[in-house]
Amino acid sequence: MTRIPRHPHEATERTRPSVAIAAATSALARAGVGPARTEAELLLAYVLGVSRGALAVADPLTGEQRDRLAELVERRTRHEPLQHLLGSAAFRYLELAVGPGVFVPRPETELLAGWGVEQARRVGAAGGGADPGGGGPLVVDLCSGSGAIALSVAEEVPEARVVAVERSAAALDWLRRNAAERAGAGDRPIEVVAGDVADPELLAGYAGRVDVLLCNPPYVPDGTPVPPDVAGHDPAEAVFGGPDGLAVIRLVLDRAARLLRPGGAFGVEHDDTHGTAVPDLLRADGRFGDITDHPDLVGRPRFATARRADARR
Repeated sequence: MTRIPRHPHEATERTRPSVAIAAATSALARAGVGPARTEAELLLAYVLGVSRGALAVADPLTGEQRDRLAELVERRTRHEPLQHLLGSAAFRYLELAVGPGVFVPRPETELLAGWGVEQARRVGAAGGGADPGGGGPLVVDLCSGSGAIALSVAEEVPEARVVAVERSAAALDWLRRNAAERAGAGDRPIEVVAGDVADPELLAGYAGRVDVLLCNPPYVPDGTPVPPDVAGHDPAEAVFGGPDGLAVIRLVLDRAARLLRPGGAFGVEHDDTHGTAVPDLLRADGRFGDITDHPDLVGRPRFATARRADARR
């Protein structure tokens, strides 16, 4: 196990935060985990129950805290996801509970969520919306996982009615937990649906009524090497999308075409090798217009958007 030493000038069993951070940083860096200093500070803040910014004035660690930090650092050196160790993942303005059985939301997906928030706000500002219960925009999030996209829309567009769909029983547990926590915090409750995008009758009652449909599906081509933090930790069914990575996306396009109202907005995340393939699929479908592909935070193709054309097509 990683050893978090006592300060050499301390005569007690207590360790200064700066010493603990230095030892943890060194261990993480040797294991190729990074940014090592940032992660060391996050782990120590978690152990101490303080914010990362408060570490500079935190009390020295007790022996129990030192041992707990050493355990977490050791697990992280084996590439257990940092978010699993902390029990949560930051996503836009939210902290979402995550752990084994659910895909850890990534920063690049915040861009798709932000685009969806903008589309929902536009519908609300225009006084539109297909939600008969409240008059606000009706937003659907397919392959919802932890609920990162759905709950971000619900938090940032309070007038929106949001429906989150997930098929995995394990992921549904995390989704329902996060949905309950956000509702308890005062956000408009979302509707959680256990369903599969492979089902052509999915959300049939909403056909032609959805204002915004968003999806971060599994899209990595089968057999593609993935980082150790992903392999064995993120569920394979949430990562891999068939031989070309487009198997689930093809299904999602059809569900979107069936569910969206004319002019409704659609956004789907994709692999960075799909910058041409996904827009081509949208064009070939014939039921979408205003098709655009968008880059991620480092300029790689990351998500495609479109609008539902005439519903008769």
